[in-house]
Amino acid sequence: MKLSSGVVNIALVSLVAATPLSSPNEPAGLEDRSNGYGDCEWHDDRCCRYQDSEYPSNDWDYPDVHEYKRTTIYVKYGKSIQAAIKSASRGDKIVVAAGPYAEQLTIDKDGIQLISHNAIIVPPANYVDNKCTGLAGPKTQVGICVTGSGIKLAKYVTEHRKVLSVKTPVNDVLVTGFQVKEFSGLNIAVVGARNARVTKNTLTDAGQYGALTVGSFNTHFDENVVTSTVFGSIGICMDNQSGVLITQNHVSNQFVGLCVQTDKADVQYNHVSGSCFGIFVDPYVYGAKIRHNHVYKTNPICKEIGFDAGIVIDGAIKTKVLDNTFENQKIGGKGTGIALVDDECKSKPLSISCKAFGKKAVSSGNIILRNTMVKNDFDIFVDTVGKGNVIACNECSLPKALCKS
Repeated sequence: MKLSSGVVNIALVSLVAATPLSSPNEPAGLEDRSNGYGDCEWHDDRCCRYQDSEYPSNDWDYPDVHEYKRTTIYVKYGKSIQAAIKSASRGDKIVVAAGPYAEQLTIDKDGIQLISHNAIIVPPANYVDNKCTGLAGPKTQVGICVTGSGIKLAKYVTEHRKVLSVKTPVNDVLVTGFQVKEFSGLNIAVVGARNARVTKNTLTDAGQYGALTVGSFNTHFDENVVTSTVFGSIGICMDNQSGVLITQNHVSNQFVGLCVQTDKADVQYNHVSGSCFGIFVDPYVYGAKIRHNHVYKTNPICKEIGFDAGIVIDGAIKTKVLDNTFENQKIGGKGTGIALVDDECKSKPLSISCKAFGKKAVSSGNIILRNTMVKNDFDIFVDTVGKGNVIACNECSLPKALCKS
């Protein structure tokens, strides 16, 4: 499968070229003065007791924008799901029977609840262009496209097209219970939506992304399974205007399991396996929360790339990496649990984030706390000139200076 060239180049430049701390006993810049951690030391119990009070658990959700008077529409096997969506009114519930459906679906009405009892969405014999066509590259197609109206997209350069503006978001859409397979670009895309929820779907063998939310507000992806038969590109990616909750998903066999491109994204209680980069926080992303995730088991293909990591904080700012487990990141001495690095933003083609800012991205103000590392080649890898980073209270073994005694 075609990999995202921008992400590949960022990963290789930032990590393969980086070197471990030259003096582990003098890790410059790893005190967070801006968050009241000016005297926080490596083994300070006060650091270990730190709690993030904003969203302490995974039981919150985004409320609907509107109230709806719902009618239920049933789609029998052999009938058209898209025809049912077209005939539905705002807020209707559409229940789809089990079986394969060779369709592309577009949802652009507020409050639609698309509910499946194991319906399988596969590419039609002939694609029909819709608002999501070309999102992940020229002529790429999407299985389920949730989209607002009056959307202006940037030209495709790498990874996916950025949303420049949204005239009218589509609100309160639910997509649940589907299998979506083998679309050339993305299996599910949420573009210019508000309070969309994508839950309990199985997304397999997408060309570029299992699922992507872009230019949207308050997207919630939860309890989805995203996988590839051999090796995919990106499992779930979030590039919203604001607000995204990614929780309790199972992602496997991807180059990048979870890609974080949204400020203050909340990524929690996910399971990522068989990926070269379990979680990748992009340059300049501010305030992402990465909590209670489990990243494990390296894909054998990663040996050909020459590096893998449970999580990469790549020139991001004030990320909170709390209470995660990273294990079995092993590829002959080059695998690491956590990598905190700067991005020179010089490699061509530039990533979406580097292209937007156009200068070196320095990791600063990040908190890496109470994580557990098991059976990795290297547990915590730091190569940044950034200030205000805190690394404390982590259960690990290498390097000893960054690990809990």
